[in-house]
Amino acid sequence: MGLALVMVGATPAHAIPAHATAEPGIAIDRGRTQPVFSYADAIREHVYVESSVDSDADGRLDRVRVDIIRPRESGPGLKVPVIIDESPYYDNSGRGNEAERKVYDADGNLAKFPLFYDNYFVPRGYAVLNVDMAGTTRSDGCPDVGGRGDVLGGKAVIDWLNGRATAYRADGTTVTADWTTGRAAMIGKSYDGTLANAVAATGVEGLETIVPISAISSWYKYQRSNGVIYNRDYMSWLARYIDTDPAAKCAAVRARMDAEDGDDTGDYNPFWAERDYIAGSLGDVSRVRASVFVVHTVNDLNVKPDNFSKWWQALAERNVPRKIWVGQYQHVDPFDFEGRRDIWVDTLHRWFDHWLLGVENGIMREPRADVQIGPDRWITQRDWPAPFTMKVPFRPAADGSLGLLPARKGQTATFTDIRQSEDAMIADVGTAKPGRIAFTTGALPLDLRLSGSPVIDLRVALDRPTANLTALLVDFGEDARVDWRRGQGITTVAEEDCHGESTAADDACYKKVVTNLATRPLEIVGRGWIDVQNRDSLSEPSPLPAGTYGKVTWEALPQDYVFKKGHRLALVIAGTDSTYGDEAATGANVTVDLAKSRVLLPLVLATQLGYLPKDKARWHGPRRLDLPVPDNRLF
Repeated sequence: MGLALVMVGATPAHAIPAHATAEPGIAIDRGRTQPVFSYADAIREHVYVESSVDSDADGRLDRVRVDIIRPRESGPGLKVPVIIDESPYYDNSGRGNEAERKVYDADGNLAKFPLFYDNYFVPRGYAVLNVDMAGTTRSDGCPDVGGRGDVLGGKAVIDWLNGRATAYRADGTTVTADWTTGRAAMIGKSYDGTLANAVAATGVEGLETIVPISAISSWYKYQRSNGVIYNRDYMSWLARYIDTDPAAKCAAVRARMDAEDGDDTGDYNPFWAERDYIAGSLGDVSRVRASVFVVHTVNDLNVKPDNFSKWWQALAERNVPRKIWVGQYQHVDPFDFEGRRDIWVDTLHRWFDHWLLGVENGIMREPRADVQIGPDRWITQRDWPAPFTMKVPFRPAADGSLGLLPARKGQTATFTDIRQSEDAMIADVGTAKPGRIAFTTGALPLDLRLSGSPVIDLRVALDRPTANLTALLVDFGEDARVDWRRGQGITTVAEEDCHGESTAADDACYKKVVTNLATRPLEIVGRGWIDVQNRDSLSEPSPLPAGTYGKVTWEALPQDYVFKKGHRLALVIAGTDSTYGDEAATGANVTVDLAKSRVLLPLVLATQLGYLPKDKARWHGPRRLDLPVPDNRLF
């Protein structure tokens, strides 16, 4: 459908310039579409696609605003594919590092499309659509924060592109998308990428590929960890933030969210199942038809990285065509990974050319994963996590050591579930404290690369029905690391570079960034949280009978990190985490059976690890810590 119109060959793009008398067609050279269409002369228009949902209960189906820019030549004679960035942020926080908002001309069409996608891809024969998520900017409805209104509004746009939904112009007349092949991509960071995941999980036909960046795959994982609540009433707060209409309009929808989100328990319930795109009630990974190019960072403590790792694992189990970039920043777009901007644009270009135009450019024969394993070190590998990893059991002992041999039978360690910061949990390791237990290796005899999700496997007894547990993996050793805690890990500089063509209203140039570095004596590498009563089920809690030992096993957040030779690795187990959680401590006394407890670390080439040295005397870490807490906004 439309692919026969693609000019594939080695003809240089400049052989058919946009200003020539002959109408240009899509031109491909060296496996990439070429900029032969005029950006300045592109058609700029907008339509309102009718959704299948009435999210604001006004008796009318929501109409979703779609701003379109496409080559002037596109139409029935030259059908083009589509790149979509659907977002709730176009009139509030804006998009990208420079917080760009939509700017409209006198006719109500966009004069400025945020980000570089339009500047770069329209000259190469693509249409770019900036879609206002239902309930935001100039769309009807109320934000549903990951639910039916959000998801089915975006799906309707794909349906319209393929002749299965109705769209209207501002004057009420219907309009068809006779200029497109119907082959579409969705891309975006954070909420935008979340919408891409969600729409793909409906199985909608015509969505050929998605590029979710720092995106949510399960809103439960975004706001919960095994029963532990990160934020209360967050969903209604976010709905209000992204909705610039008068507060009263959607107050009832927000009240319903507060009533249904289960903040009183932290359990998984139908509210969260609707917003689960891996195994949910509205969409799930088994329906995904699209290829998926995932980008995420292991230090993203906003959209925590289990959102990508679980999604990636589920895609792999179903052999979905896929690619991944894994960085070490916080909540950052790959366009702003230092030194990677040109690589990112070119990789994205070839990805879209392949999946939307069928160009055989070799991108699917390349290594599947690009992984950042140091501030300025990226590697490629066959997959992620790294191949040839082994889950190595590290075992705590009563003397405070962490090694490869189990503790003697009967050895235990006890602490009290109190609410405290991560700084307090890891300060002065080696000194006994009532609110935590800590175990360290000796100086590591070689570099150890962790790639994947550690597993915390404990046997505990409580004197109360439940407790909140926190497990932290800490790298002790002075080193310069990516300072993801400050400015998301990047600093914007004055120098710009450009990707695409510009107009006076919409330029293709963006400020460069540099990586923030910090030399510190430690870094918290791994984090995991659980409410003990959710140890067997997220939806049906089971209190642990007082004084009875029970097995508590859960996955920590995924990581990709190199512990350097001479550093020490520590496991800290504590109660309620005040840095990232919104829970009250239970006050329970927690007894850990050390002989039957361990942490399983996925290590690369772990067979090289023959032993772990012990310190002759108990080792002590830094006494006082003041680690900056990163900005955890969703944007």
